[in-house]
Parts: sequence; C-alpha cells; structure tokens
Amino acid sequence: MSAEQTLPSPLASLFDRLDAAGARRPEAGRAVSDFGDARAEAAAVADAAGTVVAPLTHLAVLDASGADAASFLHNQMTNDINHLAPEQWLRAAWCSAKGRMYTTFAIWRGADAGTYRLRFAADQMAFVKKRLTMFVLRAKVTLADRSDDVAVFGLAGARAAELVAGLGLAVPEVGKTAAGAVGEVLRIDAARFELAVPADQAAATWDRLAAVARPVGAQAWHLLDVRAGVPHLSAATQEAFVPQMANFERIGGVSFHKGCYPGQEIVARTQYLGKVKRHMYQATAAADLAPGAELFSSALPDQSCGQVVISAPSPAGGFEVLAVIQENALDASIHSGGEAPVELAAPRLPAYMSEAPAA
Repeated sequence: MSAEQTLPSPLASLFDRLDAAGARRPEAGRAVSDFGDARAEAAAVADAAGTVVAPLTHLAVLDASGADAASFLHNQMTNDINHLAPEQWLRAAWCSAKGRMYTTFAIWRGADAGTYRLRFAADQMAFVKKRLTMFVLRAKVTLADRSDDVAVFGLAGARAAELVAGLGLAVPEVGKTAAGAVGEVLRIDAARFELAVPADQAAATWDRLAAVARPVGAQAWHLLDVRAGVPHLSAATQEAFVPQMANFERIGGVSFHKGCYPGQEIVARTQYLGKVKRHMYQATAAADLAPGAELFSSALPDQSCGQVVISAPSPAGGFEVLAVIQENALDASIHSGGEAPVELAAPRLPAYMSEAPAA
C-alpha cells in the first residue's frame, strides 16, 4: 500500500447503502441532508401514524474511558456525571470559562466498564477532542474518536419501539438506555429513539430498519428537535449561548447541585439572579436560515438581537426554526440580515417553558 492510500472507512458499506437510496450529502460529506424530497420527509416525521429512520451521520461519538472517566467528565460538564446510572442517559453541555456552551451532548455509559459515550455534532469532533485532552493532565482517562467505529441512527413514529425490539434490544423508558448485540439504544421521548451501532453491523441494521421505516435525512430529524424545543449546537453556534439562553436547564441539561465546572459560576449566577434576557423561541420562516445566522429587530436597530439555532423544512411549507432572541426585541418584527432579509413569524416559547422547572 502506498503512502497516498488509506484504508476504507469501516462505515463505507453503510454510505454505499445510503447513496444507493438517494441520500444527498452536501459536498460529499458524511451528513445526509435528505433523500431527495425534504418536504415530504418533513411530512413523514410529522405523521404520528408513520415511522421513520434517519442516518444521523451529522453526529459523532467520543468515548471517555479509564478509572477517572466519570470524575473527569463530571468536572467538565454541566450535569451530574458521577451519579449517571448504568441504564440512564443525560443531556449535558461543556462551557467556556465565560459560561458559553461549546456544544451539547447526550452522555451514557458504554457496554465496556468505565466507558462513557458522548454524542454530539460531528463537525465539532476535532475541537472537542483536542480541547478536552488539554484538561486530562494526570487523570486516568483516554479519549477516543469513534466516528468510524459507530453509526448513529434515529427512529421515530408509531412503530419505532417495535423496531427497537425487533433488533433484539430491550425497549427502554424515556431517559433510559439499553444494550445488546446490535449496539445501544437511547429513548429520547415517547416516540423517538437513537441507536449507536458498531460499524460492522451498521449496513445490515440499516437494511432491516429501512425495509420497514421511511428513510429521512438530518433536516427532517431536526424538525423533531425544533418541535420539542431541543437545541442542536454545532460549529456554527459554538460559544454563542449560555445554557439558559437555549433553555437548556429546562430540558434537564444542567445540575445546580453539583460541584464546579468551567463557567459554573456564571451559569449559577444567571440562574439565581434571573438576569438572562434572551431565550430560545420556536418560530416559522418563509426561507431557510443557517445555524448561527444573526437576527435583527427594529426595536433594537443598532445591534443583533439573536441567532438561529437550527431550521428545518415544515410540512406546511416554509421552515420551522429555533432561535435565541432578546426579549425586548419581540415588540417588533424579527428578521435575518443581508440584502434579502427573512422574517421570523409567530415566535413563541416552547411549551415546557410554561411548566414548573425541574428541582
């Protein structure tokens, strides 16, 4: 083998299957935006009677293993990793010293003893792994990029639980996990699951799921995040928000009873003094808005009033959006910048914001 040659990715067979099914991967990247009809795929995920499967190749998995893995992550993340139960998964963020979120994770305990798995945006892998490594010091922790070793699939809809069981996995409750020969499953909500499947089983698992469920891409999957009010951070929104701006504490991503972590003082002060003036809203727009796009309002003509978190095609036409917006900008219209500004219509807080926060 020459110096220029490289071994094929263990996931090559999976990508061959996806490409044959019509997957659109911008710039031949790993992320699958859709399978040729994003609007129809949005309708499919919105149909409570249907079932969809999504190759979540825009996500990656990082393993932290070793005797000090739990304490190391506990000291870096916004949530309580020390008390993460074997069959539980948590949302958590990793923040800068200024309390701004680098990214958000789903964290669970891997099948190997002492291993913790972190699922997050694939375009942040290089940054997260490099920067986390800087804090390892003398801790007994090994960080391993599993991007080529693990495929992440999403399942949602009426038959999602049935398909999980058909793979030989126990069907966990919401917030719980289960593991089996085909990999690990996280139950995200009543009708949504994520599967972490070893690369050597990824193509076969996809074949089984896609034979029953409709394939959809990341855009359709993001629609479920928008409607649930769950922020998906990526490189475009890195360090843009403190957790409370993205309502992250309201969906269980922050523990206010644990010890210190980077940015903890600012996150705690924001919570207890109630000084956050920006929140994440759901809205609609006539055109797509890129993550990180700045927003403006005539109520605050001299400055940006917010940023887009994610945008997804709506079955009704147009797009559904999550955006962090300054409260006093809502008295006027909100729109993107540029020569052809796009207006955000009907901004509203997610339903969980009207409920009592978790203790």
